[in-house]
Amino acid sequence: MKKTLLYFSFLVSFFANSQNKQVLYDFAELPQALLLNPALETNYKFHIGVPLLSGISSEVGVTNFALSDLFLRDGRSINNKVSEVLNSLTSRDYVKFNAQIEVLSGGFRLNDKTYFSVGFYEEIDGISYIPKDGIRLFNEGNAANINAVFSASQILYKMDVLGVIHAGITRKIDKKLTIGSRFKIYSSALNLESTNNSGTITTTRGNNNIYIHYLNDIDVNIRTSGVIKDNEYIKNPNKYLKNTFLGGNLGLGLDFGITYNFTPQLQFSGSLLDVGFVNHKKNIKNTLVKGSFTFEGIEFKFDSNNPRNYWQELRDDFKEQLPTIENNDSYISWRPTKLNAALKYSFGEKRSKYCYDNTYKDFYTDAVGAQLYSVFRPLSKQFALTGFYQKSFNKNLHAKVTYTIDDYSAYNVGFGLSATIWKLNFYGIFDNIIQYQNLSSANNASFQLGINLIFN
Repeated sequence: MKKTLLYFSFLVSFFANSQNKQVLYDFAELPQALLLNPALETNYKFHIGVPLLSGISSEVGVTNFALSDLFLRDGRSINNKVSEVLNSLTSRDYVKFNAQIEVLSGGFRLNDKTYFSVGFYEEIDGISYIPKDGIRLFNEGNAANINAVFSASQILYKMDVLGVIHAGITRKIDKKLTIGSRFKIYSSALNLESTNNSGTITTTRGNNNIYIHYLNDIDVNIRTSGVIKDNEYIKNPNKYLKNTFLGGNLGLGLDFGITYNFTPQLQFSGSLLDVGFVNHKKNIKNTLVKGSFTFEGIEFKFDSNNPRNYWQELRDDFKEQLPTIENNDSYISWRPTKLNAALKYSFGEKRSKYCYDNTYKDFYTDAVGAQLYSVFRPLSKQFALTGFYQKSFNKNLHAKVTYTIDDYSAYNVGFGLSATIWKLNFYGIFDNIIQYQNLSSANNASFQLGINLIFN
């Protein structure tokens, strides 16, 4: 039982997928929103992100259970709590973690219709689907699961540590249409993944022994990049950090965006992000386990004249029928592509805003709308639907409130605030704020913070 709890703790702490930034999306007063839609309509001449402080974000999420389900003091034994959690989980449940830090960022206006932005950020992104069969087998053993079929396909995880150099351009075609794109160079410092596995493990009653164990058509592939060099694990954190800037395994990606104003008050926006890949060639170690094996125990026969090493014979037989093959073959890892689409209606008091071209532009103080988010993950796409309300109190103070339905809950309330003093812009965004008073009961929590210099 202790091993099971340690396994759960490992999953939560190590992986605990990419991040849905629904509060930040279309928050036009913040330059970081250009990373979510390169076609965002901006209203400033140029911006500079404070190095290492302009964009800090983190998200942790787990579906179908929370830490309080295991550690809440309610009179139940820890064994009962773990069993109830296991029974509630399915192979489609997952834990994920995402963190980003914007190292450098900036942008400037080329002309009245074109805005150019560049930057470099580092990201950690991981997802692991819950291997329910493996946890159940590890926790209960074979004897309690006679004739049960345990699937190796539930071994499904992916983790990336990488740096991203990017350059984007926003182009206003006319009063209604704005388009944008962003080019990215990925530099992967670390990749761990295992997908598309297959095979089953089954235990039945035996004829010559109590049990027969069948490992049928096992095909498990574990790929790693950036972890091992010259058959030794890379332990120096500085090497991982160095490899996030054109020092690791490289890849390319593209973002696309569009903003279309049906009327001065009704707007559609959408974006497709991280359409790209990383080609892993350096510090590769792949492990492939493939084959079938049947084991019905060992029949011991004592012969003093011909002693036998039964355990060695068993190991040799296992390796022959279910061999483990290691190689250094290069491979391609696809980035988790994300899709955003939103419809916004502006209303309220009509005001004028001082623009980059020394003119004034009309805007409305309030807006409501809905946003759809999707990310492509190894097992299936994940979706989130958000309703939002935006409010501009004055030219320097803006807020946004969101209500999101996703895999984690149906009552995720988020809040974001942007304040500008002189040219210095501060912002803070927090998700799932209702459960901040008791985070152990939350399935998901995220935040984003930053400081920018914005020049109108």
